[in-house]
Amino acid sequence: MSTIKKLLSGLETKYKINSILSPIMMVGEVVMEVFIPTIMAKIIDVGIANHDANYVIKVGLIMVAVSVLSLMFGVLSGRFAATGALGFAKNLRRKLFNKVQDFSFANCDKFSTPSLITRLTTDVTSTQNTYMMIIRSCIRSPIMFISAIIMSFSINSKLALIFLVAIPLIAIPVALIAIKAFPRFRVMMKKYDGLNADVQENLNGIRVVKAFVREDYETKDFDKIADDLRKTQVKAEKLVILNMPIMQLVMYLSTIAMLWFGGNMIISKTMETGELISFITYLSQILMSLMMISMIFIMLVMSRASISRIMEILDEEIDIENPEKSIPCESVIDGSIKFDNVSFSYDKTEKDIVLSDVNIEIPSGYTVGIIGGTGSSKSTLVQLIPRLYDTLHGEVFVSGKNVKDYNLKTLRDSVAMVLQKNVLFSGTIKENLRWGNPEATDEQLIEACKSSCAHDFISAFPDGYETQLGQGGVNLSGGQKQRICIARALLKKPKILILDDSTSAVDTATDFSIRQALSNTLKETTKIIIAQRISSVKDSDVIYVMDEGKIVASGNHQQLLETSEIYREVYESQQNSKME
Repeated sequence: MSTIKKLLSGLETKYKINSILSPIMMVGEVVMEVFIPTIMAKIIDVGIANHDANYVIKVGLIMVAVSVLSLMFGVLSGRFAATGALGFAKNLRRKLFNKVQDFSFANCDKFSTPSLITRLTTDVTSTQNTYMMIIRSCIRSPIMFISAIIMSFSINSKLALIFLVAIPLIAIPVALIAIKAFPRFRVMMKKYDGLNADVQENLNGIRVVKAFVREDYETKDFDKIADDLRKTQVKAEKLVILNMPIMQLVMYLSTIAMLWFGGNMIISKTMETGELISFITYLSQILMSLMMISMIFIMLVMSRASISRIMEILDEEIDIENPEKSIPCESVIDGSIKFDNVSFSYDKTEKDIVLSDVNIEIPSGYTVGIIGGTGSSKSTLVQLIPRLYDTLHGEVFVSGKNVKDYNLKTLRDSVAMVLQKNVLFSGTIKENLRWGNPEATDEQLIEACKSSCAHDFISAFPDGYETQLGQGGVNLSGGQKQRICIARALLKKPKILILDDSTSAVDTATDFSIRQALSNTLKETTKIIIAQRISSVKDSDVIYVMDEGKIVASGNHQQLLETSEIYREVYESQQNSKME
């Protein structure tokens, strides 16, 4: 019940009304439909038997009117059900998307991107179809079943006993199918995740695929995954398809039994011909109702796997949220930073510590360099500052206050990050830049782009700042994307600017120009530069050397050359590379 409440919570009033009107209209359709066989029996047993044409016409017109009403109620029910179900799906997708937007990095790490896409598309569609079937068939089938049973017993209680045999013959197999099919459909949805992952990876890396002429390999790999999904679907659905043959077999056997026993009753004058015909119609209604009920069960089994996957997202506990009493918005006074005995683990256990006993104190306005080998947790360290992750032990302070005490928006608005992976969105360059400041003027955009050495190449485009970018900025080079991302960060006018290896794709001259511009335009901003090149950090006020998640040395460039063997080896190897 709590699952249903959570799925339906927030549903807009107009969709609730449609969802309520659909079963009401369905009741009207069923009531009209149940009366039709009785009217038909009267035409046969009274009008035709007595050769009364006027009676036949009069009752026939009533039958037509009832049929038209039944049709009208059915059409309205279908329309309301479709509208309600589409609104339900829209609301559910919005809830899922909003929940994902609130995820911390740790929450995002638990779900793959293809899996999230499948849940927002395929799983929601499956749940939507079930919802529509529930608000229609879950009302129609039971009411039709009960009404037809009552009418059948009112006509001939002995002949109606056939239903007492037919119902268990349908119910037991359907229950067994439902129990066995659910785990198979859950496995099938995971296979969909794998298919989406393969497609996404291939499309994102299409240039690499073509560069290495791996189209045949990727095609074979996709065929294998698609065939694996097909086999899983067949395994799941070969149980479900048994439902229809079982229903038809029981229906045909019941019809034969009814014709046999009913025919004998007509011969013995204990039953009228019209009553038998209407009885057969009620039999059809009863068995069709049972068939629909069984289909509802099957749909519930199929959608149960999807619903459980949706609920995994909705029930996911956000591990980073605003504190109950957060510091007011104006409280981020400066860009001073302090790490106090900080340790961190992605799985939040002591087994796999990636940062250990980090103690750093950075005055506001300093330029800080961080250097270290791949896997030394440089990026992880700086992601603790805007609280993209939370520490396992120790505390991180910004402007003298614990980051956990800040309102998340306040904290993150004061920190600008240019991540290793440069992400741009579909739209114009100007629209992407305004992610940093939606209210930025054209002059501010140009100023930021000049500071990041992006203005010249943007101006060279025919449409300048109105140039449309493909998804992910595919029509830009790596260096151009990096410089636009830096300009976007500068527009925030942050207290802290973090450049996470964000000039790796530009030449050393451009790198130097960007650093010079940052020093001149962001004198009050604390700048943290993570880099592989010594030249990118050597002018920093202080440089931290990291190795295996620990700070192993700190100082300025000259001091580290004298005291840090790791720093000196990196510097000498890069100098030798230049000379060669």
